[in-house]
Amino acid sequence: MTTGKELLQLLQARGCTARSTQAKLTPELEQFLRDEIKRIYYGGGEDTAATESAEAPAEAEAAATTTEAPADEPAAADEPAADAKDDTPADAGESAEAEASDEPKVIAIKGHVVVKDFAEMLGIKPNVLITELMRLNIFASIGMKIEFKVAQQVAEKFGFQLEHEKKVQPPPQPVKEEVVPASAADTKDALQPRPPVVTFMGHVDHGKTSLLDYIRKSKVATGEDGGITQHIGAYQVEHQGRLITFLDTPGHEAFTAMRARGANLTDIAVIVIAADDGIMPQTKEAIQHAQAADVAMIVAINKADLRTANVDRVKRQLRQLGLVPEEWGGDLICCTVSATKGDGMDNLLEMILLQADMLELQANPRRKAQGYVIESRLEAGMGPTANVLIANGTLKLNDAVVSGSSWGRIKAMINDQGKRVRTAGPSAAVKLLGLTSVPEPGEEFHVYKNDREARTVAEERVAAARLQELTAAAAPVAPKTLEELLQEQVGSDKRTLKVILKTDVLGSLEAIRDSLKEIKSDKVDLEIIGTGVGNVTPNDVLLASASQAVILGFHVAKDPGASAEAKRHGVEIRLYAIIYQMLDDIRNLMTGLLDPVLKEHIHGQAAIRQIFDMGKRGKVAGCMCTKGKITLKGRVRVKRKDEVIYEGKIQSLRRFQNEASEVREGQECGIVLDHFSNFTEGDTIESYEIEKVAQEL
Repeated sequence: MTTGKELLQLLQARGCTARSTQAKLTPELEQFLRDEIKRIYYGGGEDTAATESAEAPAEAEAAATTTEAPADEPAAADEPAADAKDDTPADAGESAEAEASDEPKVIAIKGHVVVKDFAEMLGIKPNVLITELMRLNIFASIGMKIEFKVAQQVAEKFGFQLEHEKKVQPPPQPVKEEVVPASAADTKDALQPRPPVVTFMGHVDHGKTSLLDYIRKSKVATGEDGGITQHIGAYQVEHQGRLITFLDTPGHEAFTAMRARGANLTDIAVIVIAADDGIMPQTKEAIQHAQAADVAMIVAINKADLRTANVDRVKRQLRQLGLVPEEWGGDLICCTVSATKGDGMDNLLEMILLQADMLELQANPRRKAQGYVIESRLEAGMGPTANVLIANGTLKLNDAVVSGSSWGRIKAMINDQGKRVRTAGPSAAVKLLGLTSVPEPGEEFHVYKNDREARTVAEERVAAARLQELTAAAAPVAPKTLEELLQEQVGSDKRTLKVILKTDVLGSLEAIRDSLKEIKSDKVDLEIIGTGVGNVTPNDVLLASASQAVILGFHVAKDPGASAEAKRHGVEIRLYAIIYQMLDDIRNLMTGLLDPVLKEHIHGQAAIRQIFDMGKRGKVAGCMCTKGKITLKGRVRVKRKDEVIYEGKIQSLRRFQNEASEVREGQECGIVLDHFSNFTEGDTIESYEIEKVAQEL
């Protein structure tokens, strides 16, 4: 039985604006309904080319769509002919013929297509498409699906060529995204002053975190093992009513990549140098990173309150590097400070603000946010999180964000004080929750219109990366020469240390991985078979067991069950809190895989002068120690005219009638050898020792 809603759909497809079954109909529309009902029930039923779509309910879509009457039907008395004129099939046919004269445009669909979506592809209104379908004796609502053949006929009338999607879908290509610089599209009126982003850089233990800790009036340094910062932290402080954003970068040499990333995100680099140590290798490296990033530099000479402090020496070292302090006629700002007493801290902050004024830092807080990921991790109870620095615009709660191949809608934002915020402006640093995966540190992030657009961008990047991997894997391999094959055969005896790395944050993982690549050895290969962020899990143990690997954890713990699995499978798990201890341990593990080198040490020689036959007790060699010493615990060899006739141990060593542990040069002794008595006068007994020496990598 035909329902009232279906009748309304037929009327609305015909151009009638009736909203309920109580509406009055013209005689023409009444006859139209009678003919359609007769056709449906007695003329073979509704055409099978139209099927109901589960994705878009026909009733809801049809009720929300306003249609107009086609021009070739008699118009109702209350419907202006002018309104129906624009969308007539005749007009549509004319436009289709005009477009057909040109090269037809290609539309790709997978198979069935929904009427509403198909109308959007053709660039026409849904009611025009429905009218065209009625000409083909197909009565479809706005939410119904039509078959490919039917859609192909309609598309040709409108000047389009319809093909299956698989025929025209190109392979995924690397996404070339033209990212507009943060302030390029902003007008001068839209730009406003923004807080400076300052990076503390320098050598390990020179007081970077302590200086920042004093500024923030909190004890961040106490949370770092050995007082060494392990990953980037971002904090915002206020001085003289103005905000300053600080980035604290690790100073240990293993964190080169993180320190370089910090320099690229900053406006002003504060190079911290201890007055007692002077410029160290990591200090020079930090200066090089700042110069390469083309950022302004300020030198903070810390620990100036110590007795061993020598500020002038530090300035001389700076001058040797081409950095001349202001007081010596240059343009480098140098501040003498003390992180423990707070001396010179106000002057340092004033110099930072002065430098910021000279740089004229600006941003547009009214645009969509754009910035950088400075750290990321997988946190229990939170999922993937990212600490981001906003370079331009304002980041808001529920914004759709994409960073690399990671995307998501922001569910929460937490500032450096642990408070949840709804917005974050330029130069602010916040932690984001709501991402689908952990983004790479240093990646740029952008805000998009909605989830659909953000997801599409992220998926395209994943496809592009996958295509690049497949292309590299499919690249032809050059044939190897016989010499190369022989070299591979020689090197086939190399040992391999397999490890699985687990860290608390991606930044640490990146730094450790780069440090491990620096461990070069011709004898042992270091293979990282797995990495991850988070605690050591039972699955990590199973992977290590299958591949005979060692699990190395940095700033992580063991999940419940991981220890039991490790004991069951004989897998070794080593956890560390300081990176250089981990690196030293890895070198020791690699060295332990090598067989030790046997090194021989000759202690002395003894000449056999006389032989005493003791019957059942065997023979005793009466000897004179002619060189060095003869030891009871060492090994001996018997030589006869430079030919070795025995190698073994001494069973008994006597000096006169007494047992002796050793006999020195010029002393006489009696020697009984272990299971050997076939010596003669004139033979030489040589005492030596074999030492096992560990090989070097």
